[in-house]
Amino acid sequence: MKAFIDERLVGRIEPVWQANPQVYGARKVWCQLHREGVPVARCTAERLMRRRGLRGVIRGKSLRTTISNPALPCPADRGNRQFKADRPNQLWVSDFTYVSTWQGFVFVAFVIDVFARRIVGWHVSSSARTDFVLDALEQALYERRPAEQAGLIHHSDRGVQSVSIRYSERLAEADIAPSVGSVGDSSDNAMAETINGLYKAEEAVELATLEWVAWSNHHRRLEPIGDIPPAKAEATYYRHITESPATA
Repeated sequence: MKAFIDERLVGRIEPVWQANPQVYGARKVWCQLHREGVPVARCTAERLMRRRGLRGVIRGKSLRTTISNPALPCPADRGNRQFKADRPNQLWVSDFTYVSTWQGFVFVAFVIDVFARRIVGWHVSSSARTDFVLDALEQALYERRPAEQAGLIHHSDRGVQSVSIRYSERLAEADIAPSVGSVGDSSDNAMAETINGLYKAEEAVELATLEWVAWSNHHRRLEPIGDIPPAKAEATYYRHITESPATA
């Protein structure tokens, strides 16, 4: 009987693992099963995943890509390593990373809205010049139109791309307050670096960046925002502020 129950549970566990590009560990698989109404203990999910060789992704160490230039003026650190926001378009963080492919290194820049950790801008390039990170910013500006809601802060590390004159001028044009972290502080842009780490650990040839971003925004369950996807967290926020006046 136990073997029969285990086999039925495996039949529910494996599709969850497969549907989330084989990156979920036991805890996230267990959370998803509960949301689907499957009564299973976390230890059981761990045992059955271990038996079938299903494991979550393991992130490795990344190569430092930040190259600062002391001659460039840097904005103040407005983030103070407090990566929290009460609403969308209050605080963005940005960073870039690299991916090794059979054609060589490819650089990927991300702009993330801190409220729900949603990726709002991204760009892939064969080089790490200012144009490359600027394109990610432009996509974020087009996607979110932050001018409609004042008070946005953009935080980055001290890399020359993010503090370049052209990048700074574009932030000023969009009425966005720049913020740059301190030198040599591993936590000065921790959230963006976390997203980079997840991307590098999970990226594969068959999973294009566009597909990965769509999955990360609409399907990935993030523990810091209640084990729900970023898009759902933002939708809940906007629904709440829309309904609040009616119930006041």
